[in-house]
Amino acid sequence: MESAKRAAIQIWWAVLRGIGLGALLSLAFAGGFLLRGEVDPRTVLGDCDYPLLSEAQALLDRYFIRPLPERTQLEYGAIRGMLETLNDPFTIFIEPVVAQNESDVLAGTYGGIGVQVQRDGEGNFVLYPFPDSPALEAGIRDGDILVAVNGEEITHAHSMDVVERMLRGEVGDTVTVTVRHIDDRQEETFEIEFAQIEVPSVIWAVRPENPELGYVHVLRFTHRTPDEMREALSDLRGRGISALILDLRDNPGGLLQEAVDIADEFLDSGVVLYELRRGEDEVTYEAEPGGSATDIPMVVLVNNGTASGAEVVAGALQGNGRAILIGQTTYGKGSVQLILQLSDGSSLHVTNAEWFTPDHSTLNGEGLQPDVPMIPAAEFDAELNEAIRYLSELIEVQAEAG
Repeated sequence: MESAKRAAIQIWWAVLRGIGLGALLSLAFAGGFLLRGEVDPRTVLGDCDYPLLSEAQALLDRYFIRPLPERTQLEYGAIRGMLETLNDPFTIFIEPVVAQNESDVLAGTYGGIGVQVQRDGEGNFVLYPFPDSPALEAGIRDGDILVAVNGEEITHAHSMDVVERMLRGEVGDTVTVTVRHIDDRQEETFEIEFAQIEVPSVIWAVRPENPELGYVHVLRFTHRTPDEMREALSDLRGRGISALILDLRDNPGGLLQEAVDIADEFLDSGVVLYELRRGEDEVTYEAEPGGSATDIPMVVLVNNGTASGAEVVAGALQGNGRAILIGQTTYGKGSVQLILQLSDGSSLHVTNAEWFTPDHSTLNGEGLQPDVPMIPAAEFDAELNEAIRYLSELIEVQAEAG
């Protein structure tokens, strides 16, 4: 069966490897509703200066026993100290190189074969190729079980991170992949050339365990996410699904309006969120009739990497009684950051607004509580398997009822 977009990919582990853990914690979860802009510090500070700072600098110049860092590094340290006094973990300073790496990562490309890896209930690594990807063109099919990579047997002891790295590399290099097809259980080996893979913000598939069950993973909320979601829902409904899993795990957020638009696809009415911005009255975002999937049974998968815009969607669906949440408590980020570029390419992420769930609860430091709490398991995807079980039983009950 021809597929469109595929199931979830752990894109933010690529951020972790590319930027580093400290930057990830600062960037990924401060990446809520990013509003980019530029600022001329002179227009902000005017003729103001910091006499104590200048005095301290002069004393360091005169008395410190070792050579001082470059002036720019001292300025960076002063900025960080200033921001620490705000007691806001999402108002942060990003140096130029890290800021550029952030932009590169958010472009959503990497060298690989273009395949999503998941773990089934038995701990096997299961593949879902992206459309028009080297993996799909080579002959890998939805639900194929990964047997070996470059002759190395893939066992249950391998971690997801290791397996994903094995399937990525420099564009032009090749990798040998052995799979066991889900339909005929035959093994087949492919030599596949790495290509530059563009990661979509929404990927989807019909679950091989149950062809009536659709699966959609939103990786991040970008300008193209609403269109991709509508394409996913149209494709899945055209293929006859009766229920849907919406996966928001490890989604760090993105653009606010796009997150509201996604929630609106599943709601006919009700409050999506409330937003309070500095110096302005509270704004209410409400769902409008006409969403493309307001009637289909669904569940939402969340974890402690579900943050910001992803929490908006999950909170709206839970708060309006539209879907249950399965997984772990979400990250707890209910604020909006402006990204303000400084003259040397560094940037400030400055908290400018806060938002609240449909019942006016704040998420900052709290997060959403799942309706079905799950303990994550390293050897298989416990949350996804619980969602499949829950919805499969619901489909059976509905079929028996007529």
